[in-house]
Amino acid sequence: MKNIIALVLVLLSFKVSAQTPEQKLNQLGIQLPQIPEALGSYVDMVKVGNLVFLSGRGPLKADGKYIIGKVGSDLPADEGYQAARLTAINQLAVLKQAFGSLDKIKRIVKVNGYVNTADSFTGQSKVMNGFSDLLIEVFGEQGRHARTSVVVFTLPANMAVEAEMTVEMR
Repeated sequence: MKNIIALVLVLLSFKVSAQTPEQKLNQLGIQLPQIPEALGSYVDMVKVGNLVFLSGRGPLKADGKYIIGKVGSDLPADEGYQAARLTAINQLAVLKQAFGSLDKIKRIVKVNGYVNTADSFTGQSKVMNGFSDLLIEVFGEQGRHARTSVVVFTLPANMAVEAEMTVEMR
């Protein structure tokens, strides 16, 4: 009986000490920005059942400008990584604005990443790790996801990165 009580206390203490996604963002020094409405004839996201499909979004900075240029010529790969990380932050901001809390996210299902690159650049997967690494930092195992990373000739506004995401909600 003592072992069962001890196990329950350990499990309860783990649940109490577990951080929410917002707490993890705060710990990382990340504040989610206000996201402007979609600029075209589309919506930021569509919810079907418990799945949310987010439209493509890029690395929009706080000053309203995108990180732009071709990774591998205009930007080094590490700056592309940071652009992908910022893109993930912006996608989380869309979810926070729509649902009020990131606690409602059960898991990240799929990410499609598009990297605007120079002709010979082949490190798109490393660039998109910036997006994936942030999701894993914030959500732990529930942040691990399927992913596609592709090179594109150009992106809207010459953005360095664009990504869309599928999320399962609670």
